[in-house]
Amino acid sequence: MFGMDTLVGKPSSYSRVTLSRIMATTDVNLYGTVHGGVIMKFLDDAAGAAAARHSGGNAVTAAIDEIVFAAPVRVGDLVHAHATVNWTGSSSMEVGVRVVAERWDTAGTDPVEVATAYLVFVGVDVDNRPRRIPPVLPETPDDERRWREADIRRRHRLARRDAIAESRSA
Repeated sequence: MFGMDTLVGKPSSYSRVTLSRIMATTDVNLYGTVHGGVIMKFLDDAAGAAAARHSGGNAVTAAIDEIVFAAPVRVGDLVHAHATVNWTGSSSMEVGVRVVAERWDTAGTDPVEVATAYLVFVGVDVDNRPRRIPPVLPETPDDERRWREADIRRRHRLARRDAIAESRSA
């Protein structure tokens, strides 16, 4: 599937991306807070930008491992999605995203963590086939911890897939 060429690794900091936007009335759900789907799209956009930056080309969402909503987002909040590549395989990568909100009515206070997520992306070529991506090179103890935890999530995801396949063939 892949050539034997060696790709030069990129440091964790190379892929870091922050997207920001102010939430509007068009983003709300029936409860008057920002719809979870709006936050999901926003974090997928941030993760996609980090994945494309790291891989040097197109990368598509292959899986969302986990999204945790910690606090509601309100109209007028300035929301930031911070994304970085945590782990890489030969063509896939995990991107972690942390979403925080600056409350419009309490300017000057610390942002509130509103969501976290882990997404899996695959680098693809012009024919949408998987392509090799460069390895991510953890730079800090935090980056190394994220790498280890991403590898655990990957092993669990693959074990779950295999267990389900085995269950279906029984």
